[in-house]
Amino acid sequence: MAKIALASHLLPYTGGVRELDLDVGNVRQMFAALAELYPDLRGHLENEVAVVIDGEVYQDALLQTIAADDEVILIPKIAGG
Repeated sequence: MAKIALASHLLPYTGGVRELDLDVGNVRQMFAALAELYPDLRGHLENEVAVVIDGEVYQDALLQTIAADDEVILIPKIAGG
């Protein structure tokens, strides 16, 4: 199972849960699993977070693969202009 860590801005939507393990194959599946576990988190995932998989940042990564031994961190999406 992949280790998922959530940035502090998401904790109000998870009841304070910061880390969990999920058996998912890609980012879209991870978002679906997180939304099922924490319905209040649903509206914040696709548009407000960037995904860091084993140290590499992905801004739009719905189909990015997540392996069982990956470490994934959800951070605020990086805004630019």
